[in-house]
Amino acid sequence: MNNFRLPLVAFAVAAILAGLLTPLVRTLAEKAGAVAVPRDRDVHVKAMPRWGGIAMYVSFMVTLGLVYAFICFDRVHFPWDVHQLRQFSGLIIGATIVAITGAIDDKYDLSPLWQTLALVSAGAVLVLFDVRIDGLTNPFAHGFSLAPVRAHDVGTWIGFSKGWSALLTILWVFLVTKTVDFMDGLDGLASGISAISGATLALMAAQSGQYEVSIFAAVLVGVCVGFLRHNYNPASIIMGTVGAQFLGFVLASIAIIGAFKLAATLSFALPVLALGVPIFDGLRVVLQRTIRHTPAYLPDRTSHLHHILINRGLTQRQAVWVIYGIVTALCAVALVLFRFTVH
Repeated sequence: MNNFRLPLVAFAVAAILAGLLTPLVRTLAEKAGAVAVPRDRDVHVKAMPRWGGIAMYVSFMVTLGLVYAFICFDRVHFPWDVHQLRQFSGLIIGATIVAITGAIDDKYDLSPLWQTLALVSAGAVLVLFDVRIDGLTNPFAHGFSLAPVRAHDVGTWIGFSKGWSALLTILWVFLVTKTVDFMDGLDGLASGISAISGATLALMAAQSGQYEVSIFAAVLVGVCVGFLRHNYNPASIIMGTVGAQFLGFVLASIAIIGAFKLAATLSFALPVLALGVPIFDGLRVVLQRTIRHTPAYLPDRTSHLHHILINRGLTQRQAVWVIYGIVTALCAVALVLFRFTVH
């Protein structure tokens, strides 16, 4: 079985499951009262059921279970060793913490403190399960070059102590998760950019021999595409905190396990570019609010890129496709760098 066949099958299964489960979750959200009532900062003009992310989470976990069962039943070469199983177990546990907290927030509107504690806890779980940013390559160690390098090569590898590694890992997870959450402001926006970024990480993983990473990334892309059928403008359901933070957490985790570990001169730049739009937009907004002495966690309808586009007269669909284009361009740059530095 080649490096693309099983990830593609996993993608299709996840997309079908998410597409089928989302209407069921929509009914559940309406009955449970997990509904977003329009506020001044919202673009929706009517109440919208939340919890769309529950369909994404369940589809993600079920698909991974089916992939595991298929591999064992068909006696295909098992792609995960003991260390990788430990890492992906940490990913699943951390994602579950994030999803449960998000689902509760969608129903009861938790304070930012509780959300922060949940994300930090999920990041700490990753560290405990050996998912960590343990170092970066230094592209200027022997004069700048895009030539491939060996992982942990003496002179090119900047290793971090366990303390710094844990701190940077948790900060990275928090940053990516929250910025994806920030981007969930228009129909289909967060799910679309997560699908594009996830597909980029999947392609890099498959082409670099990180078979297990490509499967997880492909499943994530599948749940985004399946959900997008119901979330594209005009949406019938929104993903809520449970969906946006689940997507952000999984993307951040996959980047740590996959792209950050590539034996590439610019390995640190690849995940940053693939997740560039939410990261850069989130940092810009935080900096802007810091200068204005406004709390960074307070939402509004003017700060983020999608708000700016809407306020300049674009429709929701036009704004979403402009941002899709920017995400695609940055991901294309990441793939070009990947080809030059890894191959």
